[in-house]
Order: sequence, then C-alpha cells, then structure tokens
Amino acid sequence: MSVKPDWLRVKAPQWERVGNVKEILRDLGLNTVCEEASCPNIGECFHNGTATFLIMGPACTRACPYCDIDFDKTPRSLDPEEPANLAEAVRRMRLNHVVVTSVNRDDLPDGGATQFARCIEAIRAASPGTTIEVLIPDLCGNWDALETILKAGPEVLNHNTETVERLYRRVRPQGNYERSLELLRRSRAIAPWVYTKSGIMLGLGETEAEIRQVMADLRRVDCDILTMGQYLQPTPKHLPIAEWVAPETFEQWQTLGESMGFLQVVASPLTRSSYHAEQVRALMERYPRSRS
Repeated sequence: MSVKPDWLRVKAPQWERVGNVKEILRDLGLNTVCEEASCPNIGECFHNGTATFLIMGPACTRACPYCDIDFDKTPRSLDPEEPANLAEAVRRMRLNHVVVTSVNRDDLPDGGATQFARCIEAIRAASPGTTIEVLIPDLCGNWDALETILKAGPEVLNHNTETVERLYRRVRPQGNYERSLELLRRSRAIAPWVYTKSGIMLGLGETEAEIRQVMADLRRVDCDILTMGQYLQPTPKHLPIAEWVAPETFEQWQTLGESMGFLQVVASPLTRSSYHAEQVRALMERYPRSRS
C-alpha cells in the first residue's frame, strides 16, 4: 500500500528511559513482545517504565503470516529461572500492572500453562500489589491447561481473536475461530471473577459486517474488554495491508463496542492488545469482582 498516513506516526522516544528498561531486561535475560514483535509503541511504553514480558520465547512454534516473531519448531526446554527473573524485573521496575504473554509452544503438552502459573506465583510473591494480566495462546484447546493458568489467579485473562472468521485460514492458519471463542467462554465459567479480554486487527480485508459479527461473538461469550488496532505489515514477506483505517472509524467502533456492553473498548490505529493495559486497574475499581 501507500506510505503510512500521518496518524500512524509516533513520537520519538526518550532513549535514556528506554535504555534503563532494556538494561533490566538484558540483565535478567528476559524478552519482551515489544521488541520481538516490533511494536510501534515500544518507545512510549519503555519510556513510561512498562513492558509486556514474553516468556518461553523468543521463537514461536507457529508461523502466522502477520506476525514478526521468529519461527522455530525445534523442541526447547523451559528456563527454570524465568519466573524468578520475571518477578525481579517487575519489582525493579515498580510496576503497578504487568502483562505476561508467550509465544505459542505447541511442542509442550500443556502449551506452557505451568510456566504461566509459575510466573504469576513468582510475581505475587515479589510484588503483591501488582495486578497481573496474561495474554495467552489457544493452548490447542487444552482446557485443563487453561484451568492451570486461571487457578494461579491473574486479574485479567487476554486471548486475541486477531481477525474475522473468514480470514482465519489466511491470517491464523493454525488457529481456530471457534476455539478462541470457547477459550474465552470457558475462562468466564472457570473463574468468573477474572476479567476477560480480546483484540482484533483491522485493515486485513475484513468487512464492517464481519467486524460487527466478531464483536457480537465476543459479547456472546461475555468478554469484558476489547482492543482494536491497525494491522501493520512487519516486512514485505508478511501479509499486505488491505486498508488504512482512519482514527474516526476506530472511534465509531469504540462507541459501538461500549453500546454492546463491553466494560472497556480501546480502539485507535496504534492500539495493541497491551497498550495502556494499566488502565484496567481503574476498570477493576469501577466494576469490582470477588472470588466469593
């Protein structure tokens, strides 16, 4: 497509603060999705002292054609020190809210659920006041693995739908639209006190009717939070951009989502699933939930 429109330009980051965050990550041997997936908001988030940690990575066992994370199906052992190092990073960065995500690890029997649980538990011990959001893969439909993650007690369970059902074979060839919806539905049933969240990319060739359908399907499984952002092509080898979606169009989707009953809708060209995720703390105060 043509050159990026003006609304997709981001401010230059203050590299001193970015460097401080990177120093912590390198010292502890950690990865972030901010770097591995070439997120356009890396400067802003690192400047604010926040990061979305990428565990069990940095390579993924799936090769989705929209994603910039490396592909590697070679069996790899998990780092037993990763949970403790992640918790130490959270403590050093003094995070109020942390997002922990992972690459797909289809080579593991539980898809990495046990490692997610260990990371949650380590963060709880090191920084009890930090709220925890996990952005998880579909676990190949292993619902026992999903329960393992939820039992560890994250405040937010995020699983991205990514696109409309018609485009799944092209965009997420190893994913399954109904399986992703079922994961969110089961999360609500297993742990109704956990806030569920999902995100979709726009600009891949979806229609307005298809976007509305995804939003309706997410509300059908009682998803609480929705993020919507512009798809950006990482390299010429990745899926092409079909459309630049204007900011005012994202505003219209946000208004519609709020009217449909989502507790929060974050929609803009630069929105990503973890962008300004710390705002969920305010949402939790407005819509409190207890385990009882």
